[in-house]
This record gives sequence, structure tokens and C-alpha cells, in this order.
Amino acid sequence: MVRANANGFEADQSAADLLWGLREPSTRGPRPGLTLEGIAGAAVHIADTEGLGALSMQRVAAALPVTKMALYRYVSGKAELTSVMIEAAVGEPPQLAGLPGGWRARLEEFARLLGDAWRAHPWLPWATLGDRVMGPRELGWVESAVSALHGTPLDGTERLDSVFVLFGHIRNTQSMSTAGTQPWTADKRLTPTMRWLLGEHAADYPALSEAFHVSTGDSAGEGFAEGSSDNGREFGLRRLLDGLELLIDQRGGPRAE
Repeated sequence: MVRANANGFEADQSAADLLWGLREPSTRGPRPGLTLEGIAGAAVHIADTEGLGALSMQRVAAALPVTKMALYRYVSGKAELTSVMIEAAVGEPPQLAGLPGGWRARLEEFARLLGDAWRAHPWLPWATLGDRVMGPRELGWVESAVSALHGTPLDGTERLDSVFVLFGHIRNTQSMSTAGTQPWTADKRLTPTMRWLLGEHAADYPALSEAFHVSTGDSAGEGFAEGSSDNGREFGLRRLLDGLELLIDQRGGPRAE
């Protein structure tokens, strides 16, 4: 059921009821032992091992094994199935309040833990795109990141913007598949075809040729740029936090330790 709130936005009330424990599954012909947690676990396993594209109500039903109609007593369809599997996969949100080192250390730890969670479930960065209802665990992750900036002179909007940019940076550097197409691999190597093309047209792309140690006509050049193999995550994270630190310092806030 979709309900419009006072602000005119639409909220998926059915998903909200499901994720926040406000809805009980149908009791018509219940199957003993079948639970929402078990359904979510089976769906997560399929997505982890076969990819999100392999997920379907029929596939989950076969894995349990139950009939597909039995699943509909718990989730109304694939959208709700995806919602409950996200909530199961994200795990408990980080508790960073007691971490020494101030706001910067808390955000660094948050970034590390978020990357770990997405690495354990590579489909999560894709499944968590777009406007949708979040469950208490997933919302707790956002709360953890925003609360890491508690005690700084940043206002509410600036804290939200900081967290939005942080999530985007982790998503963009999680893997080459989420970062978009680049002519290099995660370890900063050109693919064989791109190395050949750059060697043939090095004069037209001098900056890239210099970075990858490829010269004109050198189609068999090295095609390798020394540096990180983390898609620029650590570099970008430091620059992002450096910028926040400068702003916080300018406003007389607590210095990062």
C-alpha cells in the first residue's frame, strides 16, 4: 500500500510496516519453520554467490524449499524481498561513540566498516540505490555516520552533505564495476587493447601517456601507473576529510587527533 504523507511525498507503507516489525505475516496455511529471517538469509546467499540478477521469488522458494505462494505470506514481491535482504546483509550499525581520535577517526573507521560490509555482499552498492524505505539497521548506519560529526561546528545540512559525499566516495571506489568505465583496471593497468590504442595515439593523449609510461608508437608499452590499487579510495578519503578538517578548524571546532 502506498500512502502520501503531509508533505506530498509517497512512502511505501507496506515495506515500512514489514521492515519495522509492524506487520505480521498471513496465518493462512502457515508453514512451520518458515520465517522472514530465513527467507532473507536464503535471498542473501543467492545474491552473494550468484549475483543480484539471479534473485527471484521462485529461486528463493526453491532454495528453502517451499512453494512460491508460501513466500507471499511474508513478502509481497521482489521489491520487499530485496528490502528485507538489505536489512539482513548490512548487519548491526557501527558504534563509534567511544572511538578515540575525534570525528576524523570515527569517519575513517566508518568508511572502513562500510567498505567491508559491501565487500562481503558485492550486490549491496547496487541494491541500495534510489529512494526507498530503509529498515532500522540500515538507517542506523546513516545515523552512525552523521553522529560521528557530533561536537563539530557543522550545521545539520553540512553534516548530511558530508555523509552523502562520504557514501558516494565509498560506493564509487568499491570496485571498478561501481566506479564507471575507465581505461584502466583497479591496479592502474591499461587493458591490452587500451594500451595498444594509447600507444598508437599517444600524441593525442599526452597526460594519459605520461601517467602510464606509454610513448608514441609504443603499442607494447608498460601501460602501468605506479600507486594504489584501491581505486583511489584512501587518496580520496584523505582529501575529503582534509577539507572537512579545514572547515571545522576555521570555525573553531575540535581538532582531529
